[in-house]
Amino acid sequence: MRPTDPAAGAASAATIPVDDRQALLRLARETLARYFAAGRVPERPPLTPALDAPRATFVTLRRHGTGELRGCVGETRARGPLVESVMRMAVAAATEDPRFPAVTAEELPTLRIEISALTPMEPIRPEDVVVGRHGLLITRGPASGLLLPQVPGAHGWNRTQFLAALCRKAGLPDDAWLSNDTRLYAFESEIWEEEDLAGPP
Repeated sequence: MRPTDPAAGAASAATIPVDDRQALLRLARETLARYFAAGRVPERPPLTPALDAPRATFVTLRRHGTGELRGCVGETRARGPLVESVMRMAVAAATEDPRFPAVTAEELPTLRIEISALTPMEPIRPEDVVVGRHGLLITRGPASGLLLPQVPGAHGWNRTQFLAALCRKAGLPDDAWLSNDTRLYAFESEIWEEEDLAGPP
């Protein structure tokens, strides 16, 4: 997963109701469909006030059935309302993840969408990291890397393995998290996907 903004920032940590989660999943899919048709991010629709609260998000695209990653891009600092972040990151996940070719309109029905809404970044000591709860951002000089909270669970990592993988993501040695010139930040996220709720349309 590739952060588009390495800086920390403020965001709302309020729980997102199920109805709003469903609305955001539908919006992400509609945004991609309209982007493929018109070549630009559409205007945001009117939604509930809760979705206007500033929040940073990641959007992940996976293939139905296999769960194969097809794209994941996000931001670590809230740059505007939650609804706008989801729309921007949906398009970015489909078109800007350098690990994959851009998603095509024909592929969209074969993909499922996952949204992660992040809490603000906070400095954390390595010994305080809780696997399964915390996502992490590591920085040292110009190098940075981020892993979402669900990643270590998917790989069966313990805390040390999580930190080592985070360092590798940043292009740093596995033990860089022990260095005094390394900065470690934690965040939590609310995570939901189409198969968790009503499924894709």
